[in-house]
Amino acid sequence: MKQAKVLTERELKKVMQYIDVVSRYKERDKAMLMLTHLCLLRVGEVANLKVSDVVDAEGNINDVIFLTAEQTKGNDSRRVFVSNKAKAVIKRYIASNTSVLQRPYLFFTQKSQRFNVSALTQHLNRIYKQANIVGATTHSGRRSGITALSESGVSVRVIAQLANHKHLQTTMRYIDCTDDMMSKAIELL
Repeated sequence: MKQAKVLTERELKKVMQYIDVVSRYKERDKAMLMLTHLCLLRVGEVANLKVSDVVDAEGNINDVIFLTAEQTKGNDSRRVFVSNKAKAVIKRYIASNTSVLQRPYLFFTQKSQRFNVSALTQHLNRIYKQANIVGATTHSGRRSGITALSESGVSVRVIAQLANHKHLQTTMRYIDCTDDMMSKAIELL
């Protein structure tokens, strides 16, 4: 099975610019997409995020999101660490529509319904396609984030924990070997 495309920084920027120009719900769409990149969330986990998972009682974005077994693939609860970049994306989304805080789920459709996994998958895939990013799917965010961490020198064991992979082999399949990685590697000789 062909793997989802790993996005370059330029391609990710192109997608964000496309959303800015075309989307009626740009902060929502950027938040959903970026959580796959910045937090290594699966599309199903994004669809299952509850406001209470992400925002504390004082209205602050949590440093760690605790996902229950029902919210994840494989029915394993997991911790998701939230970077400052991810917090900023979530804050912009909530600021763009404060009614979000009154709902149980973080993301909802234009008809005020909770996104189910299928609808969110179709929505994000449509964004990639319309932004002309060939080969990108909802899994591109995870693959891109995992590859970026590897490229930055983060241990595969740490990446596996962040991605909630039980086996290092699974994590290794996600990492794309980029030209930049190879160029930096050869300079070590």
